Amino acid sequence: MPRVRKRRVKHHTNKCTSEAIGRQPARIFLERRREPYSFVHSGGVSYGPAMILRDERADDQQRVREIHRLAFGAKHDGLAAGDKIADLVDALRRDDPTAAAFVAEEADDVVGQVMFSRGLLDAPRRMVEVRTLSPVAVVPDRQGRGIGSALIRHGLQELDKRGVPLVFLEGNPRYYSRVGFDTAGEHGFRKPSLRIPDEAFQVVKLSAYEPWMTGTFVYSDTFWRHDCVGLRAENT
Repeated sequence: MPRVRKRRVKHHTNKCTSEAIGRQPARIFLERRREPYSFVHSGGVSYGPAMILRDERADDQQRVREIHRLAFGAKHDGLAAGDKIADLVDALRRDDPTAAAFVAEEADDVVGQVMFSRGLLDAPRRMVEVRTLSPVAVVPDRQGRGIGSALIRHGLQELDKRGVPLVFLEGNPRYYSRVGFDTAGEHGFRKPSLRIPDEAFQVVKLSAYEPWMTGTFVYSDTFWRHDCVGLRAENT
């Protein structure tokens, strides 16, 4: 019989849309997910003995910029990737008044951030406001401890309360499947660029989702202006 070759899923490495949260085996992440959330009086969520998840404040923004520069640091297209991500976050805040950002705080220090900004779904009935998850980052010395996944779950819970139907992203499917995301193409959604690998284009459906909500996902103009959609060919 002819030998059947398994198809390997390539990691998505777009430095604007992928995560900077560290890498651990799935077993370790699953073990950390067993600890339940508990609400605390500060208006955030306590995850573990010392971490609080809360809305980003204006006085967090300089620290958040530093987190992205540290987490994404390596060079990309002649610019430090961390600087490119930090510039994207600043632009999303300016361009999108509806953008929601959440931070993780330990011992009065912000150690991680996730951002959800406005996107559109070009559905058959009408345009639908959805959200884009990008970016998410954790400071290097705190990576691999479940902070990124905790931030994402917290953000999805908050967006669900606000009536957001769908959240899209580009990223590593092996990681994001653990926080509820699935391959978007398998649910009737079309990616906004051919430069996005099929496996990397992912979606999570929230409570406000309705079955007629299918079609093409459209990034906000900010992502296109910063060239933060899909993969670019490696310079040779």
